[in-house]
Amino acid sequence: MRKVTLLLLCLCITAMNSFAGGYQVGLHSQRNIGMGLIGTSLNYDASALFYNPGGAPFINSKFSFSAGATFLMSRTTFQANDEAYQAEIKNKLNYPFYFYAAYKPIKDLSVGIAVNTPYGLSLAWPDNWKGRYIIQNISFQAITIQPTISYKIKNIVGIGAGLVISYGGVDLNRAIPVNGPDSADGKVNIKGNTTKLGFNAGIMIHAVKGLSIGIDYRSKIDMAVKNADAKFTVPTSLAGNFPDNKVDVTLPLPANLDLGISYEINDKWMIGIDLNYVFWSVYDSLVFNFQTATSAVKAHQASAKLYKDRLITRIGVQWKAIDMLTIRVGGYYDPSPVLDDYLDPLVPSSNEIGLTCGFSLYPFKGFSIDAAFEYLMGSKRNGNDVNDNFPGSYKTALFMPGIGLTYNF
Repeated sequence: MRKVTLLLLCLCITAMNSFAGGYQVGLHSQRNIGMGLIGTSLNYDASALFYNPGGAPFINSKFSFSAGATFLMSRTTFQANDEAYQAEIKNKLNYPFYFYAAYKPIKDLSVGIAVNTPYGLSLAWPDNWKGRYIIQNISFQAITIQPTISYKIKNIVGIGAGLVISYGGVDLNRAIPVNGPDSADGKVNIKGNTTKLGFNAGIMIHAVKGLSIGIDYRSKIDMAVKNADAKFTVPTSLAGNFPDNKVDVTLPLPANLDLGISYEINDKWMIGIDLNYVFWSVYDSLVFNFQTATSAVKAHQASAKLYKDRLITRIGVQWKAIDMLTIRVGGYYDPSPVLDDYLDPLVPSSNEIGLTCGFSLYPFKGFSIDAAFEYLMGSKRNGNDVNDNFPGSYKTALFMPGIGLTYNF
C-alpha cells in the first residue's frame, strides 16, 4: 500500500499549486483579456491598479470603476502510456471576477482598491478513475484585496504601490487504497484557509506622445495554511492508523516582474507587448507537517518539485472602428514551469498558446460594455512524476468568454 503521507502531500501540492497557478489565471479585465492579457503599460481605467499601480494617475477621469467576470470551461484528457486507458476531467464552470475603483482627490494623486480572483479553479476527475489515489476532485478560490496609492510627476512618470491581502480556501478529496473487510477504498478530505500579505508596485513612463512604458513587480507571498482539517473515512479496524488530523503546509507563491510597451499609432490603432517573468524557481519543494503521527501518517515529509522560472510573451492590438465600438485581438505563449519528471494529474501543466479577441461598446460617454473571449490550448504533454510513478500524457484546452462594465467620469 502506498504511504498515505505521500498521497496527502500530493493533495497539498494540488491545493497550493492551484493557488500559485502551475499556470497563472490572468483574467483580470475584459479589455486587457481581449488584447492578449497585456496591461503593464495601459491605463484604460481602474484596472491599472492591478496591472501597474503607476498607471492609475494617468486615467483621464476623476472616478473610474470597472467590474466583470469570466466563465472558464476546461477540458483535460489523460492517456496511460502502457494501455488504451483514458480519463477526462469533468467539465466544471468557474467564474473568476474582478472589481476596481479609483479616485483622484487631486490632479496628480490617485487612490483606489482592487478586488479580484487571480487563483480560482475547480478540477474533478471521475471518482473511480485510475489515478483516484492521487486526486479525485478539488475546489478552491483565492480572493485578493489591494488598497493602492499612486502619484504622477509632471504628466510623465507615474509611480504607485499597493498592499495585497490574499485570502484562500480549499476543499479537496481523494481515495485511499486500504484493505478493509469489504475491500472498498477509503477516503480523505482536506479543508483549510489562510490569509497572507504581499505588495504590488509599478512605474509608468509617458516620455513621448503615444508611447507608454510600464514596469510592475508583484511580490512573492508565502501561503501558509495552518491547522487544515484532514478527515479520513476508513474501515473501523483501521481507524486507529487514520485519526482525524491537522496539517500545516507552506508554499511560496512566486513573484512576477512585468515589462510592457504600448504605442498609439494614430487615433484608431494601438499595439502593445508584455513580457511577464515568473519566478517559479522559488517552488523547489513542499514541506508539510501532521500534528498527529501514526504508522501510516508520518509527521514530516518533503517532496521535490523543482519548478523553473519562465517568461510569458504577450502581444495585443486595438482598433477603434467607430466612436461607439472598439475591437481588440491578441495572443501569448506561456511555457510550463513543470519538468517532465514532475508532471502529474494534480496540475497537468503544458506549454500553452492563448488566442484572444474582444470589444467595447460605448452607449454613452464614459460608459462601456466590455466583452472578451480566450481560447487556451496546451500542447500534448507526456511525463511521469517521480514522487508517485504515474506515467501518461495530458492534453488540455480552456474556453473563456467574459463580460464586464466600465464607467469613467
